[in-house]
Amino acid sequence: MNFKPDLRTLFHENRTEMVRFVKFSVVGAFGAVVDFSILNLGIQVFGLAKWLANTFSFSAAVLSNFTWNRLWTFPESRERPLIPQLGQFFAVNVMGYLINQAVFLSLDHFVFRPWGTLGYNISKAIAIGVVLFWNFGINRIWTYKGIR
Repeated sequence: MNFKPDLRTLFHENRTEMVRFVKFSVVGAFGAVVDFSILNLGIQVFGLAKWLANTFSFSAAVLSNFTWNRLWTFPESRERPLIPQLGQFFAVNVMGYLINQAVFLSLDHFVFRPWGTLGYNISKAIAIGVVLFWNFGINRIWTYKGIR
């Protein structure tokens, strides 16, 4: 038996999840603007250490992302209590933060350090990309489980 679905069939069968992933990514892009803005303000204006500026910027982006995901990507989730859902989202993002921090600081130090501001921004972009898949996957199966 030849089981090889074409892309159209795959898309049709998973359309809702693909649309959610696109929405999650749009929310994430907005969060990335928040993240990059606060990161650069922290480092360039306030003279914070990169790890500390990254902590503040990541936290602000997580709060933005939670709000917009609850309102737009997973609007059905508003039927559930806010605090437990925020706790789950926060727990997932603690691991996301650790991954982000490790990727960001490692790439900045070992690969892009000579590039200065551009280097740490490239490091941050890669870290955000890595964490996107972690956050969507785990939030989808835990924080937003049971939402059709």
